[in-house]
Amino acid sequence: MTRGTPTVFLDRDGVINRRRPDHVKSWQEFEFLPGALDALVLLRRMGLRSVVITNQSAVGRGLVSEQGLLSIHQQMTDLITKEGGNIERIYFCTHTPSAACRCRKPATELFLRASRELGIDLQESIMIGDSSSDVAAARSIGSLPILVVDGTGVRENGVVVARDLAEAVSRIPELQHAIEASRC
Repeated sequence: MTRGTPTVFLDRDGVINRRRPDHVKSWQEFEFLPGALDALVLLRRMGLRSVVITNQSAVGRGLVSEQGLLSIHQQMTDLITKEGGNIERIYFCTHTPSAACRCRKPATELFLRASRELGIDLQESIMIGDSSSDVAAARSIGSLPILVVDGTGVRENGVVVARDLAEAVSRIPELQHAIEASRC
């Protein structure tokens, strides 16, 4: 695949918006994390593509319909765009963890689909997530993981750790240099 604009894959819950133990089931329950909107705007200003890859088992659990999830995503992207950011596409898995599907992270089907559909070079990409499944998926596709840890998460060995999306985005330039240097 030819080299294109670097892509940042983003998890949704715990990275862009506040994670809820009972799942985000409506726009009224969706709450952007502090600094997340500004970080998404900065990604665009940096000339990076942003694609969300998210597990949304609330649909598979019957807590929200797929149409309800699409509505949440539309309102989220509308607000991000209004603020000056851009989410190019959102890929989501609606299966529960017990489904053993190929699309639920840490499985890589959604990343591979994004790569095919959007022409993304996975090895030139970065994955920002808040769980070990995000890190495992990034490693499986050859992308660099950044783990957002709010003080309660489990830290992964050998992974760049940030306290929030804003810090993760601020670390991207140095990480891009490391990616380029490793390919020389």
